[in-house]
Formats: sequence, structure tokens, C-alpha cells
Amino acid sequence: MEAEIELALTGLFNQYLAEPANAVLGMMGMAAENPKHPWPNWLVMEILVVALIMLTVALLRSQLSAANPGKLQHVFELIYGFIDDTIKEVGVHHGDRYIYYIGTVFVFILSMNLIGLIPGLDSPTNFIYVTVGLAISTFIYYNFFGIKELGFSYVKQFLGPVWWLAWLMVPVELISHFVRPLSLSVRLYGNMYAGEQVTGVFTSLTRILIPVIFILLHIFVAVVQTYVFTLLTTIYIAQATSEEH
Repeated sequence: MEAEIELALTGLFNQYLAEPANAVLGMMGMAAENPKHPWPNWLVMEILVVALIMLTVALLRSQLSAANPGKLQHVFELIYGFIDDTIKEVGVHHGDRYIYYIGTVFVFILSMNLIGLIPGLDSPTNFIYVTVGLAISTFIYYNFFGIKELGFSYVKQFLGPVWWLAWLMVPVELISHFVRPLSLSVRLYGNMYAGEQVTGVFTSLTRILIPVIFILLHIFVAVVQTYVFTLLTTIYIAQATSEEH
């Protein structure tokens, strides 16, 4: 298997922060394959995305204005409105309780999908570890709030419409729920990885027209996959917190 090419930013992390990374891994009972290079590209890129989002939010907060909103505020207001409309269309009960998580998922995934277009950087969602982490977070989130909102009634969702079919419906429902993280993670990873590879191949072949076309296609795929993940997250929350389900 071809070794992963270390990004320049990852090289700086491994040069100056290798010891802290190895110490943390040791506390968790783990060890890096190469102790001199414990930082993988996907983790460094994920940290970079988080840092950029935090800086953007800090900048936005300092410039918030109801009378004279700036361009950045308009962008985030559009995102907020889009997420709010999606929640209402799906029919999430008390959707305002979940808009912050759903909105964070949307902004985080979209940022990770697009950052790979910057030369010298990679999209963290090209790595299965990242998409699995996102999917598991969503799985834990909607199950937690399903139990919190409905209590024992949440368990009844697994029993089916009639009690005498419970023996059949319980395993079917359990399999359906536990497949969701796999479906979410593989879909996002597969599409982003394929898009990245296609863009990289055509960029290496020619430098003008064709790369522009595939970069635009990559952006389209990044936006669509962000929306698909966010929409499915919203649907799962709606199903988990609604007594009708």
C-alpha cells in the first residue's frame, strides 16, 4: 500500500508536537506506528478546520449588527434559515432544541469537504476515521435525545405496530439502527474520496479548462454530501423524538 504523503502542516505538528501526541496515545494505551510522526494528515486537517471555524465565529460575533449586517453575517443567516427550513420540513418536534447540533454538523462537514480544494491541504472527510466519528456522534445524539424526550416510550418504537410482531420487529429495528452509522460514514467517505481522486487525476493532466470543470464538480459533490448527511441526521432525530414513530 502506498504510503501517505505528509502535508507541510502535518510535518510541523510532527516536528514540534510529537511528544505530546505520543504522551496522549500512551495514556490511552495506544502507540503510534511511527513515534516520530504520530500526527496523521486527517487529524491535523480536522484541527485546522475547527480552528478556522472558531476564528470565523469569533470574527462574526464581534461584527453582529441588526441594523447593518455584513456579508459574513448574511452568509450565516442564510445557513441558519436553510437548516431551520429543513428541520421544519422534516417535522422535528421542538426543532429549535436541535438546530445547534444540526447546524454545527452542516458547517463542520461542509468546511472539511471544501478545505481540500486549497493547495497543500486535504479534506478530512477523505478518511474513513473522520466520517465514522461523525456518524457515531449522530447515532449517540439522536438515541440520547430519543430516550430523554420519550423515556420508555422510545423503546416501544422497536416493538412494531402490534405486540405479537415484536419478536420479528425488534431485531429488524435494531439492525436498521446499527446500520445507520455505517451507511452515513461510508456514503460520505466514498463520495468525497472518489471526487478527490478524480479531481486530482485531471488536475495533473491539464492546468486550465478541465480542472476548473472538475473542481466545480467537486464543490457540487461536497455541498450535496453535506446536505445528505445533515438531512439524514435531521430525519433520525425526528424519528427518535416523535411519539408517532
